[in-house]
Amino acid sequence: MCRQNRFNPKTATSLIIVHGAAVILLCSWFVHFGPCNFTPAGPKVHVLLLSSWRSGSSFLGQIFSQHPSVFYLSEPAWHVWTKKWTSGAQAHRIAVRDLLLHLYRCDFSVMSSYLPEKCSVSSMFMWTHSRALCSPPACPLTATNDTQCRQICHAQDMKKVEKTCRGYSHLIIKEVRFFELESLYPLLQDPNLNIRIVHLVRDPRAVIRSREGSAKALRRDNAIILEHRKVPTAENNYEVMQEICRSHIRINERAILKPPLFLEGRYKRIRFEDVARNPLKEMNDIYKFVGLKMTKQIEEWIYKVTHGKGKGSKKEAFQITSRNATEVSQAWRTVLQHSKVKRIQELCKGAMLLLGYRTVDSEKEQKRLDIDLLVPLEFRWGSMKKT
Repeated sequence: MCRQNRFNPKTATSLIIVHGAAVILLCSWFVHFGPCNFTPAGPKVHVLLLSSWRSGSSFLGQIFSQHPSVFYLSEPAWHVWTKKWTSGAQAHRIAVRDLLLHLYRCDFSVMSSYLPEKCSVSSMFMWTHSRALCSPPACPLTATNDTQCRQICHAQDMKKVEKTCRGYSHLIIKEVRFFELESLYPLLQDPNLNIRIVHLVRDPRAVIRSREGSAKALRRDNAIILEHRKVPTAENNYEVMQEICRSHIRINERAILKPPLFLEGRYKRIRFEDVARNPLKEMNDIYKFVGLKMTKQIEEWIYKVTHGKGKGSKKEAFQITSRNATEVSQAWRTVLQHSKVKRIQELCKGAMLLLGYRTVDSEKEQKRLDIDLLVPLEFRWGSMKKT
């Protein structure tokens, strides 16, 4: 375990008055489930939110993170890929799986291989995306936004994080660095883990449009996905998208067409567009699948973040802000060049057919938003087959 950073109580003291009310509100939120320092009843539920880059996973992850019974971690495998970035995705599979195995057991000593010697919770990638790490008991005060969390909660040591992790009934990890289910089989077969997989997919045309706005941030991950092959810059995004679409087909075959017995009832595939269109209905279904109860506070939060104005700016690419979710899901149709749309449709034809995304044959058809490109598919929680 990395060395502990000492917490300066004077830093927190000056903020107590300002955030005191927020602490009380948070505790009252926990009333429906138990006191703030609660102990989960029954075995812990482990959930893997499996997705790919720019597919809406940060948004869905935050809906999970808002629940008072959830301890949430966002993309811990980033540390594995960053530590050994000269290797390819295939070489990282076992290390990433072993990382998840330790984290699902609330054992954060595994992070010592990837974090600085003198580290704290702030050394973890995207740690402020976890509501559990930005509120008691992990943090002395309740932070109401990302900036406050960094200021108030950054000094907590990893032992405190472990203790906090053990206090929640659900441990949910979001990951975008798996391209098949086979490497997860040992976790699914572990009798001490109760893992359920929520697989989030998104229209490849929307994904590539979003990726174009985040090209610099994704450069290293792209190289790892492509096993460091030399690919022309203009082809980079297309090559990556082809790999992602192939992974959707592989995962579908294993989870739906030929599922092993130990996966039965533990896999649920959802489309970002369905969540964007009817967020409360879809999230109620997802919550049921993982054994969570919807609360009025979360319903209000979901409504707020899905009914803002506009599609968001490039600066908000990796942030959770209040936007119109339907506009976000359809933005590619008005801004993406039709030549690019045709290309991605060719590369991802099989995955699009499988996932229920209709192709467009002309620029006019692409920009006619009254034409629905989403094939109605029913994804029932606990079901392993499409209906």
